Amino acid sequence: NIKVASHKISNLCVPPALLWVCDAVKFGQLCSGNPSNSRRTSDGWGQGHYGAGRGGRLHEGLDIKCSDGSTVFAPFDVTLNGKLTVYTDPSKAAINEGINLSGEGLCFKLFYVRPDRTSGRVRKGERIGTMLPMQRVYPGITSHVHVQMCDKSDPTRYF
Repeated sequence: NIKVASHKISNLCVPPALLWVCDAVKFGQLCSGNPSNSRRTSDGWGQGHYGAGRGGRLHEGLDIKCSDGSTVFAPFDVTLNGKLTVYTDPSKAAINEGINLSGEGLCFKLFYVRPDRTSGRVRKGERIGTMLPMQRVYPGITSHVHVQMCDKSDPTRYF
């Protein structure tokens, strides 16, 4: 927090080195049925933490548990910045949607979500879409929303 002309500014993003750090930003509830944003840990398909191995590459996001068909909420006031395509593999078409968002000084993406709309503003806690059917593509996986920062930095500190 800093003071500018006698006004306190909170959640100000400042650039230490090359990363942006947003003071005190925390994601609110992302998915109905998971008010504490419990994370996917380990299952037969792998692990959900940032940096987990993915067959020669690293997992560039954080997986938050979300049951197939659940409502996905805005974690804070956000701007919807368009739909995204997650995969190029047609066998994964059932879960091949997501959305780009920004808010609180952050830019991030949510994968495996069918957005209700792809532009405009949404207030914290409002519905932004529906969790897609992960079990159709990855039977037995812990269904989840994948949260990925636009710069591919670790989102864990925001949870």
